[in-house]
Amino acid sequence: MSDKGKIAVLGAGPMGLAVAYQLILDGYKPIVFEADDRVGGMTASFDFNGLNIERYYHFHCTSDKAFLQILTDLNIKHLFHWKETKMGYWYLNRLQEWGNPLALLKFKGLSFLSKIRYGIHAFTSTKRSNWIKLDKLSAKEWIIKWVGAEAFDILWRKLFEYKFYHFSDSISAAWIWSRIRRLGNSRYNIFREKLGYLEGGSETLLFALKRNILSNGGEIHLSTSIKEVQLENNKVSGLRTEKNFYEFENVISTIPLPYIPKIIPKLPKKILEKYSNIKNIAVVCVIAKLSEKVSDNFWVNVNDPEMDIPGFVEYSNLRPLQNSIVYVPFYMPGEHSYYNEPDKFFIEKVKLYLKKINSRIDEKKFIDIKASRYRFAQPICETNFLDQLPPINLPIKGLYVADTSYYYPEDRGISESVELGIKIAKSIKVD
Repeated sequence: MSDKGKIAVLGAGPMGLAVAYQLILDGYKPIVFEADDRVGGMTASFDFNGLNIERYYHFHCTSDKAFLQILTDLNIKHLFHWKETKMGYWYLNRLQEWGNPLALLKFKGLSFLSKIRYGIHAFTSTKRSNWIKLDKLSAKEWIIKWVGAEAFDILWRKLFEYKFYHFSDSISAAWIWSRIRRLGNSRYNIFREKLGYLEGGSETLLFALKRNILSNGGEIHLSTSIKEVQLENNKVSGLRTEKNFYEFENVISTIPLPYIPKIIPKLPKKILEKYSNIKNIAVVCVIAKLSEKVSDNFWVNVNDPEMDIPGFVEYSNLRPLQNSIVYVPFYMPGEHSYYNEPDKFFIEKVKLYLKKINSRIDEKKFIDIKASRYRFAQPICETNFLDQLPPINLPIKGLYVADTSYYYPEDRGISESVELGIKIAKSIKVD
């Protein structure tokens, strides 16, 4: 294959791997560069005391069409399974059932009128398809308009504050609507929720993509940070790593947008400013392995004055595992002093919280517990977010830039990454 068929792909998360996969189908030779020592990005796995599992939890809904399609294309669809799951809400020092109309009616601490308004809002959100007007509204004002101040304070306020802190009031209504719709539509019926998992977790898909890329002439360079994408005469000329310079006429970046001004400093000033202005939330995610279940729920929202978390995920209630696996995320702005606290600080909090939620949990029930950090875990999708994003196909010949921000209003997810990665690869035209 000629050098013109070579295309650099920055980042080996699901989006970068999907880009490389599609480029091969279209006759190109992708060369993937990844700073981490493994593929996957936020979907990458680690050895958790004998269990290979993601550092950050993932699940799949019935709307994840791109994900389900690529499983079929890679001949691994038989490893995917649907399972009925449950949701809970920790409020008033009790774990309450949540996530269906009957649970809403039985919920303690919320007036009947607020319950009715909340139910109407949730139902209409699942039926809505036009979201453009919601891009102009804040989620807070949109939700309060529908459900009232009481329901917002009890059911939403802490979720916003412990994920977005001082950005809470400016989050786009379109972004939160897409989350409500995605989960609301992933059901057997209005009373029964279903989510999906892959045998072996996300690694099953990642390794299938990796094998496909490598066996068809692509390359993947791990532990390789990009120092600069070089531009000459308004077009791409190559990229520089710590050790080498590579000539490329086409570069597709899927790494977090905040890195772009550093590695492509010669972009036009207005474009650099747009990248710099896009904010991201960081996360410290604690994962615990226990010998006893905390609950029967996959997802538990939390509103408790003694807990500074929006909720937790008991992943083993979705994917069958030998022990209970619980993810507890602490979201915060990366510049927050909280982010600099040692892992032990967050681990001890999680132990206290899980013991409070389930009094049968004591220190002996914890088999292992660890924390992982990701500085750019979640783009902060504020109102008018659409206007903040530069085009993916930049006014530099051969240069394409995207990350999880670009499937707004959808939340970050594997299916969205695969869909966008394939779309970008298909748009490439090499002279």
